[in-house]
Amino acid sequence: MVSPPVTELTSRAREIFRRVVEGYIDSGQPVGSKTLAADGTLNLSPASIRSVLADLENLGLLAAPHTSAGRLPTDAGLRIFVDGMMRVAEPTMQEQAAIEARLAEAGPVEAALQQASAILSDLSGAAGMVLVPQREQRLAQFNLVDLGQGRALAVLVGEDGGVENRIVTIGGALDHGALDRASNYVTARLAGRTLAEAAQAMRAEINAGKSQLDDASRDLVERGLAVWSEDAAARPVLIVRGAANLLDESALGDIERVRMLLEDLENKQSVAELLDSARESEATRIFIGSENRLFALSGSSIIASPYRDREGRVVGVLGVIGPTRLNYARVVPMVDMTARSLGKLIA
Repeated sequence: MVSPPVTELTSRAREIFRRVVEGYIDSGQPVGSKTLAADGTLNLSPASIRSVLADLENLGLLAAPHTSAGRLPTDAGLRIFVDGMMRVAEPTMQEQAAIEARLAEAGPVEAALQQASAILSDLSGAAGMVLVPQREQRLAQFNLVDLGQGRALAVLVGEDGGVENRIVTIGGALDHGALDRASNYVTARLAGRTLAEAAQAMRAEINAGKSQLDDASRDLVERGLAVWSEDAAARPVLIVRGAANLLDESALGDIERVRMLLEDLENKQSVAELLDSARESEATRIFIGSENRLFALSGSSIIASPYRDREGRVVGVLGVIGPTRLNYARVVPMVDMTARSLGKLIA
């Protein structure tokens, strides 16, 4: 069913729908006609309110989890609310100053990224996430170590002393001389370059026939570079803080959904890919529940915003993940503000 735009609802239906959504976001519980009628501001009887609720349910905007219970918004209803009815609560100057101070106190950019995810978690009461910009460190040394059975271990040592390893699969027996020649060749050409820079130079040299490598050594170099290049492109770095916030009191009655959400968070590759899809957005993006296949079962939402360096280039994405009853009106501007504040620290 395609839900109607909010402009097609009567003023009475819009007001009742808004109150149901805001009540659900506030309490996490379905909202009933008696609750809506209690304060008297609607000037409607519970029976009249029930009739409007039934109409909104038939339109696919609300759902009744139990026969005698109140209503809660569907994912489609939340989308209608977020896009056309939400009253955004802009952060105060004091809140902005507090966020900027916490980020600045963190120190190096790496620590600021960790702090950003913690800030988002604190602000939202859910889990904060930061997709770290893909920075290629300068490299100092490359080694290939024979593992036997047609495999070698490719070891990269960075200028900062960091070490990372990858397995290279090679058909046939390995020649130790070829391993040494390939290792020495790559190391001699790293000299403070990133892997991408060194790879480009080496491939140009090999293609021009200037490498002075034999066929076996040249094949080892190509295979090693291929493994590292593919892996670096597909390996996101995702910082998540505050996952324990997802286990609040309202979650106790829906443990299975929370368990699935935590499993989604464990699958950082898929979550990172979803966050990364917001990279080209001009504004904060909101992914609600079953709109995305990843959260079709857990019923979760993500609020995400790209953050930029001082030159305006997008270098990463940050956001919040939690149940669909996130306080969108408050969290959306907070995510946007945190992204802008973090961007001021990225060189």
